[in-house]
Amino acid sequence: MTANSDFYEATYAVPMHCSDCTDDIKKCLKDISGIKDLQFNIKDQMMSVNSCVAPSIIINALRDCGRDAIIRGAGKPNSSAVAILETFEPIDYRKDTAVRGLARIVQVSDNKTLFDVTVNGVPFNGNYHAKIHANGNVTEGVKSAGDVYHKFDEPIECNDVSDLDKSLYSGQNFLSAPLPIWDLIGRSFVVSRGDDYNIVGVIARSAGVWENDKQVCACTGKTVWEERKDALKNNIK
Repeated sequence: MTANSDFYEATYAVPMHCSDCTDDIKKCLKDISGIKDLQFNIKDQMMSVNSCVAPSIIINALRDCGRDAIIRGAGKPNSSAVAILETFEPIDYRKDTAVRGLARIVQVSDNKTLFDVTVNGVPFNGNYHAKIHANGNVTEGVKSAGDVYHKFDEPIECNDVSDLDKSLYSGQNFLSAPLPIWDLIGRSFVVSRGDDYNIVGVIARSAGVWENDKQVCACTGKTVWEERKDALKNNIK
């Protein structure tokens, strides 16, 4: 049975224009176990989800139904973080990206933080393990990230074919640990297959629920959906 402490609110930008749209979204998500409540703001094209479900599951379900979604915030203020996971293997940046995964992190209680870990584009199939290392120096990948601060016991099974290349693999898992967000910011998040392959990223603070309602980026002048296209091209899903 899922504990009440596992439920948290997350907001998503989702294209919608009328009640038919919201009915379609409800139908798309109806088979996902763990969703307690859905609320819609058609005017601002925002959806609020109270659930114990990994954001990647909700986003992928909507994409399978022909809709896209962008997570705009999760959890209470100062309770969310994110890490973009990159490979340090040689790649051709003219036609590839170093990004190989993403960890979305939200603290749901004093002694529980959830980690939605997605891996996409790794060269070996099988089990990978997530770890948090002591510092955020990733100039040399895992070599410069310091000692292991926390290791997750449950593996991430990467046996699905990646949409980047049919010779690569992907996987996802929803992990938890009794670690507060404030103690994770600035550390590194590592997903590894033994000692022969690692993807690494620095844990950075992200917006809590309803803390991010921007429609245009002040830095680039692009809309959130234009930024979304750029993110997808760079394997940030």
